[in-house]
Amino acid sequence: MKTVIFACVHNAGRSQMAAAYFNKFVDPAKAKAVSAGTRPGDRVHPEVVQVMGEDGIDLRGARPQELTTELATGAHLLITMGCGDECPWVPGLKRDDWPLDDPKGQPIERVRAIRNDIRARVEALVAQEGAG
Repeated sequence: MKTVIFACVHNAGRSQMAAAYFNKFVDPAKAKAVSAGTRPGDRVHPEVVQVMGEDGIDLRGARPQELTTELATGAHLLITMGCGDECPWVPGLKRDDWPLDDPKGQPIERVRAIRNDIRARVEALVAQEGAG
């Protein structure tokens, strides 16, 4: 099974949305996603929980976690999200970067637009990886 890691700085927005969509769209026998951050926050941003709930995904129980070597061991792909110089680098792991705005504190319409962008990117990734 392939494991994809979605990472941003606080693991409280973008990476949580991406991992949730990936796990919704994939065949669980083929792939899974985890999300993590370089400096995890205390909780998932409330505006992210709200917009994901509007799309049928409940992130109320999701908790930010740190991107550790143990977490990255055996992963297939690391996708970072707009974290610039703070983006993690894991030796030997294929990496891509999605330059996405941080949804924290944004108007709800902007958070929805970020969510929709992430959903489209994840759908394309699932198709590309043949994990659907």
